[in-house]
Amino acid sequence: MSWPLKPLNELCLLAVDCVNKTAPVVDYDTGYRMIRTTNIKGGFIDLDNVRYVTEEVFEKWTRRSRPQYGDVILTREAPVGEVGRFTEDVNNVFLGQRLFHYRPDPDLLDWNYLAYALLSRQIQGRLKGMGFGATVDHIRVGDAETLAIPCPPLPVQRSIGSILASYDDLIENNQRRIQLLEESARLLYKEWFVHLRFPGREHVKVTNGVPEGWSRRRLVDVTSKIGSGATPKGGASAYQPEGIALIRSQNVYDYRFDSSGLAFINDEQADRLSNVEVNGSDVLLNITGASVGRCCLAPDYHLPARVNQHVMIIRSDSEKFGPHYLLHFINSYREKQRILAAAGAGGSTREALTKSFVQNLEVTLPSRTLMEQFEDFAKDCFEQKQKLEMQNIRLAKARDLLLPKLMSGELAA
Repeated sequence: MSWPLKPLNELCLLAVDCVNKTAPVVDYDTGYRMIRTTNIKGGFIDLDNVRYVTEEVFEKWTRRSRPQYGDVILTREAPVGEVGRFTEDVNNVFLGQRLFHYRPDPDLLDWNYLAYALLSRQIQGRLKGMGFGATVDHIRVGDAETLAIPCPPLPVQRSIGSILASYDDLIENNQRRIQLLEESARLLYKEWFVHLRFPGREHVKVTNGVPEGWSRRRLVDVTSKIGSGATPKGGASAYQPEGIALIRSQNVYDYRFDSSGLAFINDEQADRLSNVEVNGSDVLLNITGASVGRCCLAPDYHLPARVNQHVMIIRSDSEKFGPHYLLHFINSYREKQRILAAAGAGGSTREALTKSFVQNLEVTLPSRTLMEQFEDFAKDCFEQKQKLEMQNIRLAKARDLLLPKLMSGELAA
């Protein structure tokens, strides 16, 4: 079944490009949030990891439009073709550059359907084609305005949108639970090891900010492995549709492993990288580029795996301390600033961490009893989080299998 194609500027109340220059940001929470291309992915909009601006900048940058519930956003550049939708009411949020803003006419176009139409293989292929060939891949404003999508009757649109959104609603709910688990472990680490409000503190003497019985050790002395890998010969062209996972910097975020874009290599390629085989709960640290310093734990559900040259494995010695404590230590504000400074983040040269720096990074080790109490709590949070992440991977696969069949009419909505 084929449905007529109709241009989006005829189906939307609003189809506008955002201000095409960078808004000046501030380094504190003003309540005025800027959404960037990095916040748009896979039909979702990340409203947490945002930049902030002053009220004056917000008013200036929202003269064309202000997003609201049901709006759909398309990235025109860096990257081309990512899609997100506002699934809740938002206040004091605006869109940064390279984002195109659609507000469907509810009498003509269902907003969920629009998002999934833009995510469909057919439209994604056209978007990538529009963006190809320029110095930097990008979609022209005029092309974004007049982009034509299949337009079934409105009741069919609503049914398709509702079916697919039900999967994403479950994913979003799981994601909120994941964030709560992450936050629980972070708050406990901060309470015990930053503010030093740990159990039994009233009986422990503190000298120069270090409780009695705690110590400072070099990372190389309390780990069993520190090392990074390589890209297989042939680069991206050597990647396989399935096989052994190859973890790259784009998969590693603070506290979070991003499975999208995960590369795979064959057994022969993996054998050449046997020295960087990943174990469950290894700490992964990005050591080059704009993402330098990002750090998470390796998830069990992507093993076996290797890392490339941009990601370092740090494997804690279980006799001395645990991986969950190490993760939170590296991601703590003080240590993160030290790591970024050492990498030259924000400078004119390419950011990078040397193996020597990581080996000689000093880590604070609390008492064994306190360490074990924290590890038990954080490990439980991590295991619950992994179960939810695996559910989300299965839900996303099921949704992605349905999407082309519903969009083509092969399955009746």
